Amino acid sequence: MQRFTSLLAYTLSLFSLVTSASGQEMTLIEAARKEGARVVVYGSMETGIAESISKAFLKKTDIHVDYWRASATKVMDRALNEYRAGKPLFDVVLTIAEPMRLMQRAGIFARYHSPAAKDYPKGTIDPDLGPSFRKLMIGVVYNKNVIKPADVPKSLEDLLAPTYKGKLVMPDPTQHTTTTQWLANLHKLMGKERADRYIRDLAAARPLLVESLLPSVQRASTGETPICITLVHYAYVFGQKGASLDHVRLPQMLGENSYVALGNNGPHPNSGKAFIDFFLGEESMN
Repeated sequence: MQRFTSLLAYTLSLFSLVTSASGQEMTLIEAARKEGARVVVYGSMETGIAESISKAFLKKTDIHVDYWRASATKVMDRALNEYRAGKPLFDVVLTIAEPMRLMQRAGIFARYHSPAAKDYPKGTIDPDLGPSFRKLMIGVVYNKNVIKPADVPKSLEDLLAPTYKGKLVMPDPTQHTTTTQWLANLHKLMGKERADRYIRDLAAARPLLVESLLPSVQRASTGETPICITLVHYAYVFGQKGASLDHVRLPQMLGENSYVALGNNGPHPNSGKAFIDFFLGEESMN
């Protein structure tokens, strides 16, 4: 009997927690609807993925998502400019770690501890930015219709070979924060001396420079510039659309975590909180 009573008490406590969480969620959604049932999100996540999440969020909450996508650097620049002008138009920002940290230090994020964070491993949670929702690896992607199997590079240094002259495209590090950070951290893979030499030789090879990682792989997918430095998962993403792409199996790669944060003094703070809770939740991640 005592065991049954304990089990009943435990079950009731779980029910109480679920009911409480559900009540908190509904209270937040109701407050969001009073703000106009709209949330403005700036991010560098692929538009197709963001649209899928936005549709699911709308279906669940009746809150519309206005998503503006650009490179991580442009997302940061726009958010910072709006905030410094005293007219932030965004409620949520989601992009990779370094720009997020720069924005956080500038004070443009409000502190918000989403209840969804409890389901993430402790090692993935940044003390200022919360849980990392994905890690993006930067590597080499190539067009299989143009680059023959025998010519596929086996290392980053292979990209310097005459074989790839005029065929390599990458983001411009003077415009793209992620690429700047990638180059600055190559010493972790190569050691300082090799990394410094590689960066000099890469500049001397004069690759085609584009705005960010996405246009880099777009050019590789068409065969215009058939080999690129970009996010390796783009080989799969563009492959789903019919592009003949693959990524080089490098022995080691550098990557960067991605985070989502609530804007400080945004126009729809409750909508922003509701979106972050959903975005970090199981339904969105699946």
